Amino acid sequence: MNYNEIRRKTKKVNIGKTAIGGDSPIAIQSMTNTDTHDKAATVEQVRLLAERGCDIVRITVPDIEAADTITAIKESGIEIPIVADIHFDYKVALRCAEVGVDKIRINPGNIGDDDRVKAVCRACSAAGIPIRIGVNSGSLEKSILAKYGAPTPEALCESAMYHISLLEKFDFNDIVISMKASNPYNMIQANRLLAKRCEYPLHLGVTEAGSREIGALKSAVGIGSLLCDGIGDTIRVSLTDKPEYEADAAKNILRAVGVEGQCGMDIVSCPTCGRTKIDLISLVREFEDAARREGLMSKPIKVALMGCVVNGPGEAREADIGIAGGKGEAVLIKHGEIVGKISEDDIVGQLIEEIKKLK
Repeated sequence: MNYNEIRRKTKKVNIGKTAIGGDSPIAIQSMTNTDTHDKAATVEQVRLLAERGCDIVRITVPDIEAADTITAIKESGIEIPIVADIHFDYKVALRCAEVGVDKIRINPGNIGDDDRVKAVCRACSAAGIPIRIGVNSGSLEKSILAKYGAPTPEALCESAMYHISLLEKFDFNDIVISMKASNPYNMIQANRLLAKRCEYPLHLGVTEAGSREIGALKSAVGIGSLLCDGIGDTIRVSLTDKPEYEADAAKNILRAVGVEGQCGMDIVSCPTCGRTKIDLISLVREFEDAARREGLMSKPIKVALMGCVVNGPGEAREADIGIAGGKGEAVLIKHGEIVGKISEDDIVGQLIEEIKKLK
């Protein structure tokens, strides 16, 4: 899928060195779960997330003192953009702008009156800092909940438009918006509604998605459905687990959707059947391990691993390279053409060497 051909048109917003929206690649985000006051632990986790493939990292900033950790991150030499997650206290937002955070995540409606919203807008404008409006199904305004009776997609969209108006009132439009719900259906429908009503970039995510396995599945349904619509500019998979697993899951979603040029190698393999002539289940695991070990997972190619020569060559036609299993051997396929045979004893090793030769 060429995502840019179907992609919703949005303005481009710069978060430090990373742009989102417009024709920019879809940015992967995660969030630290350390105590932000523990500078060393937070810096180390930010570094790990950057190494894991995140483009942007968010940290919670619960008070003025915690903002000093942003300075520590910057001084450590880590270049990944940092987002400050702020609730209620506009003075914390002002302090984060002062120390050079790359984006601020707030709900303008919960930081106080117009003067406070205006102060944050002015500080962010002066420093070139975007604001992400974060709408969550668990924290909708009482008036909107009363109107709709529940955090429906329409309620989420109305809340987002309300918060947008609070910023636009002060000529601030360097905005990114997220609307998250723990129910993927509500999250999907809300973002579809909002995508028709504004041109701001959208941050996608299913909130409170759950543990590593079920959370990744819910996120794939929610985020993946919208990406297939051409909606979405940055994504965060929320898991009750280590943050680095969020980055892994986000990359897997981009691979699964088929967003070209992002997140490296796309591995396709058949489910096996009675025609399968090789131990494909073990072979796929062995291949994934070897590709990671050799640093090939970032290579933007499609690799097909098929269990038999009946459908394998045809199914692998759209792959850059692949194999189809036979009795005691496998055929090697490049761009849909069978180019040779590989002994069953070293299928993975020879395939890895062939992949290294690809430009």
